Amino acid sequence: MTQDTSETPPAAAPEPGGPIEGHSGRLAVEVARAHGVETMFTLSGAHVFPMYDGAVKADPPMRLLDVRHEQTAAFAAEATGKLTRVPGLAVLTAGPGVTNGVSAIAQAQFAGSPMVVVGGRAPANRWGSGSLQELDQPPIVASISKQASTLHTAGDVLEGMHGAFTAAGSSHRGPVFVDVPMDEFFNSASGTLPEVGSLRGAEPDPEALTQIARLLAQASRPVLILGTDVWSDRAEEAALRFVQEVGVPTIANGMGRGVVPGGHPLLVTKARGAALGGADLVVVVGTPLDFRLGYGVFGGKEEGSSPARVVHVADSPGQVSGHAELAASVSGDLSAVFDGVQAALERGTKPDWTSWVSTLQDTVAKATERDRELLQAEADPIHPARIYGELVPRLAEDAVVIGDGGDFVSFAGKYVEPQRPGGWLDPGPYGCLGAGLGAAIAARLARPSSQVVLLLGDGAAGFSLMDVDTLVRHDLPVVMVMGNNSAWALEKGPMQMLYGYDVIADLAPRTPYDQVVTALGGAGETVTDPRQIGPAMDRAFAAGVPYLVNVITDVEATYPRNTFGI
Repeated sequence: MTQDTSETPPAAAPEPGGPIEGHSGRLAVEVARAHGVETMFTLSGAHVFPMYDGAVKADPPMRLLDVRHEQTAAFAAEATGKLTRVPGLAVLTAGPGVTNGVSAIAQAQFAGSPMVVVGGRAPANRWGSGSLQELDQPPIVASISKQASTLHTAGDVLEGMHGAFTAAGSSHRGPVFVDVPMDEFFNSASGTLPEVGSLRGAEPDPEALTQIARLLAQASRPVLILGTDVWSDRAEEAALRFVQEVGVPTIANGMGRGVVPGGHPLLVTKARGAALGGADLVVVVGTPLDFRLGYGVFGGKEEGSSPARVVHVADSPGQVSGHAELAASVSGDLSAVFDGVQAALERGTKPDWTSWVSTLQDTVAKATERDRELLQAEADPIHPARIYGELVPRLAEDAVVIGDGGDFVSFAGKYVEPQRPGGWLDPGPYGCLGAGLGAAIAARLARPSSQVVLLLGDGAAGFSLMDVDTLVRHDLPVVMVMGNNSAWALEKGPMQMLYGYDVIADLAPRTPYDQVVTALGGAGETVTDPRQIGPAMDRAFAAGVPYLVNVITDVEATYPRNTFGI
């Protein structure tokens, strides 16, 4: 819908630190703009109309991106926070609009994604009398957000919104929720537009940095693990410099992927088992010691061997592990951590890890050779690895790859090694399906000249495929590649292992999801011959519209995993 604003010219853009007045929607929008927000993700709702009016009449206007399900708006804001490192903004109408965004808020909390969710709220002057969608929302999201509060009056909006964006973008980053009563959203106030300062993290403890350097210097077989917060804390340059100049073998997870480019001689993710099993020191930076990392216990499985010593580095004190046995830890600005540990190392004798690095490089080479067979597999039905054998050579260096699925996306983690930081998006430790379409929308806006590839399981697609309509309406071409095994494969195999049978793990066979995309205004095709996967991808990249390559895969070809997340 196009709004006629011919009689109400845009309000002059206020200066930070200068006076501003207007209804609460305008005030909220101007604070968001001051914090670097360019897009408001939303689904139309009357409780938040003033936010739309504020966006339309701003100078320049703020982009309004409307979706078909509030979960997609919230997932798009979460992905925007990840990609741009500026808090994403989702505006959700009262009641079900807010509750539909809860899973994305939880994902942002687990992943440390900066985002602000503004909720509509039933009017204060009718509170308690049963007006439409009257619900006290902050208590619902308080346990899955950094902060959750109500801005009770128009006069609270300027400072309240500024505080929300500041908290969301500060270490440790995460989601912040505010709601505003409908009547106060329409009311006006005046004040000063807050000035936005630097959100650099705290200086790390110098003694802790020296201790970590000492442990590295004493280690014979160290491994460095880089996680999402290395990217979120803008420490990717310092991290790569550290890896290359210190010479430590490195594994990446989450958005730490790409900090050390795929194929780099010190990137040993393909030798993960040998590296973590044989290490005598593991330094984990910017990711929790959760189920993905064996809860912080590495090595020690062979008779007579001891577990590796563990160092945990986080962007803030609350993120340092409280359950793992640590040899050392430090928190603070992660660039300062890398630079400080490197400086401390350089004051002593440089350690020689040549033999250890060479052993891991040999393991990487052997793994790469073993992978080649599956990546080129001619199996019928198609082995999911063959999809990545075709996709990876077609990815540009600046491609953004998004995973939304279980078993199929696990293969992506094995075979896709980004060449640049900030090019990989997955749900993180929360493991939420349905985030993909929102992330694809965000990626296309944040990286307009890059390839955007959404990897979909056929199960995951059922959560959000309708938002292809959003891609079409807003002219956001995305390449979607589906591994369609007609099952919830991540559950089917384990249930068979436990019980010898499975139930409620099958989906309709060979569903032509590409026809759904076509019906919504995009394009696509179903592929059953492995030799046609590559040509189909070429057509997808050339299409200029949302395009789904629906590849029918072998349900028996499951990902070999070491953990089920418990």
